[in-house]
Amino acid sequence: MAKHRLSRRGRYIALAVTGGVVVAGAGVAAQSSMAAPAWPAQKTYTGRAFDACTAPSLGAMKAWKKDGYYGGVAVYIGGRNRGCAQPNLTKSWVKSVDTLGWRVIPLYVGAQPPCQKSRNKERFTAATAASVGVSNANDAIAKASALGMKAGSPIYLNMESYDIADKACNEATLTYVRSFTRTLRAKTYRAGLYGFSSSSAKAVATAKNRTDLPGNLWYAQWNGQETTTRDWPWDPKLYTDHSRGHQYKANSKETRGGHTINVDRNAWDAPVAVIG
Repeated sequence: MAKHRLSRRGRYIALAVTGGVVVAGAGVAAQSSMAAPAWPAQKTYTGRAFDACTAPSLGAMKAWKKDGYYGGVAVYIGGRNRGCAQPNLTKSWVKSVDTLGWRVIPLYVGAQPPCQKSRNKERFTAATAASVGVSNANDAIAKASALGMKAGSPIYLNMESYDIADKACNEATLTYVRSFTRTLRAKTYRAGLYGFSSSSAKAVATAKNRTDLPGNLWYAQWNGQETTTRDWPWDPKLYTDHSRGHQYKANSKETRGGHTINVDRNAWDAPVAVIG
């Protein structure tokens, strides 16, 4: 959805530049490039998921769960560039939707690249990329923990579109992403990235140096194809073993159980939050 992460205008300016549940330890090797403490088991969901700018009311979540079309919901847990207020998103809400059977996907709208053409509130530069990555990751962990999302949970870093052909900007962005990822892993939170198949996700998927890149990739490719495999644009050996999400449709206004929500649709086969 256009205003989930940045403002509606800002996101489209940026774009112009460019179900079952499995509990397992899968993907830990991909998650860590350094010695790490013992990892909690990974909780994986495979099926349909939606994300909405504001976490819906508990009444809407009950009605949509009864409808049965979606099993996962992505929520924006924090970040200075987060586009919407979250009056419903509390620890109690997270626990309640988890009890209903929803699989929760945490998104953090971190700082954005220096070359991105949008009016975001927080950017990093080449000089600050590493330090901002650390501070953003620590804030993301604090926000996730406060919502009852335990260690072992993933946090998906929201990286909007930018000009990946700008070498200096791309290198600064990868420095930031690696710093964010290392900081999460040091506290046994799993790292993921949400980005666009033409830019930010592509930068991660095609980076030759794979050190400290997120172990899970959620790519936006609005082609209407509900799959994480048939349209995968990159090396088929990358992000296997329950490590992919695909946002395949944006701005879908849907009514289920009498509740209308404007959502983005996702095909999901990746980690979800461990709720405690």
